[in-house]
Order: sequence, then structure tokens, then C-alpha cells
Amino acid sequence: MSRQFRSTRVVKNTSAMNYLLKFTAVIEVIAGLALLAVPAAVVQLLLDGQISGAAVPLGRLAGAALLALGVACWLAGYDVKSRTTHGLVAAMLVYNLGAVFILGAAGIWSQPVGILLWPAVLLHAAMAVWCGVCPTRR
Repeated sequence: MSRQFRSTRVVKNTSAMNYLLKFTAVIEVIAGLALLAVPAAVVQLLLDGQISGAAVPLGRLAGAALLALGVACWLAGYDVKSRTTHGLVAAMLVYNLGAVFILGAAGIWSQPVGILLWPAVLLHAAMAVWCGVCPTRR
């Protein structure tokens, strides 16, 4: 393989990884801030349900976790060639697959569902595919 071809391929790989990480960061920060600020509203939009008591601080804890994931993805976008960044993308693949199964199961077994549930399932499915196919070779 010629040196120029490899160089072009590396630029495309790092660019694709950077887009993935920045997009993931924006999505997770928005979701995290929403859960931190108004967990009951997020649950209403996703599951058409009410939360109270211990579920409110747990929702906020989930929001803090999503915010942390978003920050990690944003910062990893500055070093897309590192093994740590590739590990983060693998972790985001696991997270997105988990979200698809958990939210999808909630949608199947809970009726009615919130207006944002199925769009959230589709978004997580698309993000899982993106994480899975994102070029990781250096």
C-alpha cells in the first residue's frame, strides 16, 4: 500500500472517529442536562410515566453519568488515535446496545409509551451501528 494512500486513509479514519465522538458528546450532554434538571419530564417523554421519591435522585444520577460520558467523548475527540479513545468508542457501543434493549423492552411491555421512546431507541441503534463500524485502525 502506498504511503500516500495510507496517509489519506488515516485522515478519513480520524475524521470519522472525530465526528462520532463530537456528535455523541452533544447528544449525551443534552440528555444528561435534561435528566439533571427535570428527570420527571424526561421520564414522561420517554415512558409516559411518573416518577417520585427515590427515582428522582436516581434520574439525576443517570443525568450526571450521561453528562460525564458526553464530556469524555468531547475530550477524546482531540486524540482519536489513542487506545483510550478506541476503548471509549467500544464502551459507547455497549452503552448504546444496552439502551436499545432496555428502552425497546420498556416500549414493548409498557403501554402507553412516551412520544420520544421510539425515536430514542432508533437513535441509540444508529449510534451503536456507528460505533461498531467506525474505523479503528491507525
